[in-house]
Amino acid sequence: MKKLTLLLIGLFIVPALFFTSCDSGDDPGTSPVATPAFTLLKDYMVQSNLDVNNILVNTDGQKFVVAAPATLAEVDAFLDTYYIMDLRSQSAFDGARLDGANRVDFANILTTAATTTKPILVVCYSGQTACYATALLRMYGYSSTRALKWGMSGWNPNTAGSWNNNIGTHAKGHANWSSHIAPTNQTFADPSISTSLTNGEAILKKRVQDIVALGFGDATVSGTDVIANPGNYFINNYFSDTDYAGFGHIDGANRINPFTLADNSYLSLNSDASSLVTYCYTGQTSAVLTATLKVLGYNAKSLTFGMNGMYNDNAAWTSNKWSAAVSKDYPVISN
Repeated sequence: MKKLTLLLIGLFIVPALFFTSCDSGDDPGTSPVATPAFTLLKDYMVQSNLDVNNILVNTDGQKFVVAAPATLAEVDAFLDTYYIMDLRSQSAFDGARLDGANRVDFANILTTAATTTKPILVVCYSGQTACYATALLRMYGYSSTRALKWGMSGWNPNTAGSWNNNIGTHAKGHANWSSHIAPTNQTFADPSISTSLTNGEAILKKRVQDIVALGFGDATVSGTDVIANPGNYFINNYFSDTDYAGFGHIDGANRINPFTLADNSYLSLNSDASSLVTYCYTGQTSAVLTATLKVLGYNAKSLTFGMNGMYNDNAAWTSNKWSAAVSKDYPVISN
């Protein structure tokens, strides 16, 4: 009888232990679900003041771009402030450069940045490549980096060919130039980032290194291509609401401005798009946004020369417009 009692007790206890084990979730046959790499990257960037808005304007209130000094008397002090990285070709650099500038290949911007304690000023032809590099340097830890607005084109008219030869009006009267209201923003999934790294900071560093290795040419698309085939792109017009309507825009262009990681407004950008194109007034802001988006895993591109390259004589335009009058006439060094 005693043996029977013990047997019955055992029959009740064993199933109870089994179900308790299942309820605890400790199944030795499964592994914990790993946090997606994008989430680790996103959380690190937000916590480290590297959200999109902090790339555009750092925590010291410095915008990613800085204009040439207002007067010649201020030039020496301006140049002395920075370690100057000039990303142009050797021949362009030899022909006319800022006093104290250092020619740096785009691929070497991260290693070169590590050699100075000064804030970095990045210089190129028109400001677009420099702004792209500035965003990558800011994300890599050089938050005080800035780009020279309009590049060398804005410093001295003798080097301004990049802008003078690249203003356009091909959007004027084009069938794909529209005045329709902006489409309603949708919600898309996070981008997918493939990596074995499990630390947000490490993921960011590696992503920046990989994007630097690709160069700026991988991140641009011409306005003529986009306006001719707008359906091939997810287009974000980074204008104010007033300018989106007042200037007109590429047909079907979204208006997602601003967007940040912290408030999830970035989810209005299509992570599945084969080409996510951002355009602004000059191509400089869109270059910063494109660098940031590429690091985040988007197939992003910047529309070269922005609105200036598509519709420079737009009657609604009063600022951020290129003309020969934009350029200063400040001294340059040549070999």
